[in-house]
Amino acid sequence: MKKQSKSKALSEKEGIPQPAHSSPDVAKQLISRRRRSATTEELVQGILAGDQTRLSRAITLIESKAAKHQDQARQVIEACLAHTNRSVRIGITGVPGVGKSSFIEQLGLQLVGQGHKLAVLAVDPSSSLSKGSILGDKTRMEELVKQPQAFIRPSASGTSLGGVAQKTRETILLCEAAGYDVILIETVGVGQSETAVHSMTDFFLLMKLAGAGDELQGIKRGIMEMADAIVINKADSENVKAAKLAKTEFNRALHLYPQKASGWTPKAFTCSSLKNQGIEEVWDVICNYIELVRDNGYFEQKRKEQNRYWLMQTIQDSLQQRFFDHPGIKEALDEQMSLMEQNKTTPFAAANYLLQLATIS
Repeated sequence: MKKQSKSKALSEKEGIPQPAHSSPDVAKQLISRRRRSATTEELVQGILAGDQTRLSRAITLIESKAAKHQDQARQVIEACLAHTNRSVRIGITGVPGVGKSSFIEQLGLQLVGQGHKLAVLAVDPSSSLSKGSILGDKTRMEELVKQPQAFIRPSASGTSLGGVAQKTRETILLCEAAGYDVILIETVGVGQSETAVHSMTDFFLLMKLAGAGDELQGIKRGIMEMADAIVINKADSENVKAAKLAKTEFNRALHLYPQKASGWTPKAFTCSSLKNQGIEEVWDVICNYIELVRDNGYFEQKRKEQNRYWLMQTIQDSLQQRFFDHPGIKEALDEQMSLMEQNKTTPFAAANYLLQLATIS
């Protein structure tokens, strides 16, 4: 009888030995440095120097709901304000699957090749059930993410209006301070309430698909009035004819809208992110728009209007946060919820009671 081999199918192999020069103490110091919270001064200096790691940490502070993080975030933003307003802000929206990420990657590679510093703020939808978000834009833009002159920051949309992360505007300011002269804001593209992204960008680009039953629906939506240009994407292969037809229909529809205050006449274009066709033409259109509005003064006027809008928006957000942070509101809210379920009060009466309670106490 043969002896059974002592070797096992599953066996642990000896790992790679540590190099002779490596020291556990050095490794601990490196880990400690990474975990240590950066000071406000360190963050500001890093941002102004274009350090993407410091910029990312500052954005994380902005997105945090912790009181100590919010205080430090405000200090960082205030220190960076003198270095902002030096970029072109472009909002890009469209239904899921229209190819926003592919379009942004091709446009971004072109801009980086021309010497621009590009920041992409991609907003991913948050689940209404788990509150989670995939944040996969860096994976989809695999070529652009390798470029040292490009900064891609995915954020969860949360419950913010129009699928734009609540702190996106503050993030824009930090990216400008870090030297990024073109900032692209990609929205969820839910087709509802795109006011938020329109109120923080200089140029608003609406992306559409041809042959998806989207043409008439798009014409009816108010989003058409906000768009400075419409791009029919995926105009390649057998879809070229349908894309050209959609372009004609959208151009006809755009003539029905009143003249824009900017003096700009929006137009529809076709492009193919897959074959990298028409992307350069879209960028030329954006440049022509920016040149026009800077010459006629509308650029600065719109920036001032946006600041007023965000002043009011910040007040509303702060009042809402203070209301829910108010002592006693949580218990009173639960009581009012219970009364509503028993049909002993109405939502309006309950809201009035809670508001008075917060005001009195």
